[in-house]
Amino acid sequence: MTGPRTPPHPLTLVALSGMGALSMNVFLPSLPGMARDFDVDYAIMQLSVSGYIGASAIIQLVAGPVSDRYGRRPVALAGLVIFALATIGTLLARDAASFLLFRMIQAMVSVCMLLSRAAVRDIYDDARAASMIGYVTMGMAVVPMAAPVIGGLLDEAFGWRANFAMMGALGLVVLAVTWCDMGETVKGGGVPLRQQIENYPILARSHRFWGYCLAATLSSGCFFAYLGGAPFVGTQVFGLTPAQVGYFFAAPSIGYLIGNFLSGRFTARMGLNPMILTGAIICLAALSLSLGATLLDRVDPVVFFGAIAFMGLGNGLVIPNTNIGMMSVRPELAGTASGLGGALAVAGGAGLSALAGALLRPGAGATPLQVIMCASAAGSLAAVLWVLRRERQLARAG
Repeated sequence: MTGPRTPPHPLTLVALSGMGALSMNVFLPSLPGMARDFDVDYAIMQLSVSGYIGASAIIQLVAGPVSDRYGRRPVALAGLVIFALATIGTLLARDAASFLLFRMIQAMVSVCMLLSRAAVRDIYDDARAASMIGYVTMGMAVVPMAAPVIGGLLDEAFGWRANFAMMGALGLVVLAVTWCDMGETVKGGGVPLRQQIENYPILARSHRFWGYCLAATLSSGCFFAYLGGAPFVGTQVFGLTPAQVGYFFAAPSIGYLIGNFLSGRFTARMGLNPMILTGAIICLAALSLSLGATLLDRVDPVVFFGAIAFMGLGNGLVIPNTNIGMMSVRPELAGTASGLGGALAVAGGAGLSALAGALLRPGAGATPLQVIMCASAAGSLAAVLWVLRRERQLARAG
């Protein structure tokens, strides 16, 4: 391992998480124009979202155990270097195939999201860690809130490649900040890979771990489905310009910002499970009301994106607390748990994002996307209730 044993500043963790969010959504308002530029169908260009998410799942699955063994710092630095090089490739690409190849390599930056969570768990105990993750991701939520707005404006002024130029420049800035500030947080030289493998069955047999994983996966799945389908809904259903789509894309981030603040403020007092349950109920209720309005032919951009804002609020309560729940099963394997949970979340998200892109065709309206999101939110609530039921059973048995 390299780097001093000094905790990174919270703003460094915000920057690490923010790069993952920026890379995922800054260019979304440009997707229809990119499809025209490369002369491919929108569904092909949408692979830059769903394929990226799928690559992130595989990367996080590997990076978690590696960071438990060798430390958070070297893995974060390696991820940022590879991301910067891949971004140059996207700028030089002249066809959709080569662009998508470099786009998949860009997914290396996803290690920064899991490492920021694991670093917080390295430093703090359960309740305090949940609060800190809430505050860290509250700051990180500002990035995806502003990114699509900026991306839409850059697209209209300079073309879609300007978004990737901005990604590369900011990636280099975050690399420099991480090099200077991020001390190692893994204690005792890390956990050997053989010992990690011996401890995997503890995670595999834990109802708490899988319940929290499912709740996080399906709750974030609502957002990933939204990422895959909202550009189409915004432009084809509501007739918005790329810049206007960017403005409305701030909706889930505003909600997520508020939800993260509430997690940071109240989790230590209320506990993980009540916060998760509250968030899952809010998410399902908001999306169900939006679907109902669409079925009654009373939907417009304000109704659609307003419901998405409340979905973001619910996710802001669910995701920080489920992440801590996953990592608390075996604290010494925080990176492995974070990586596995993150991999499941983004793998499920990749499927939902691709499904949204496949079902959204001219004339379909917003209904297919809303049905997907409602089903995902209902599954998240069911997973939370399963965890609560199992914990009540264990309490009675004890």
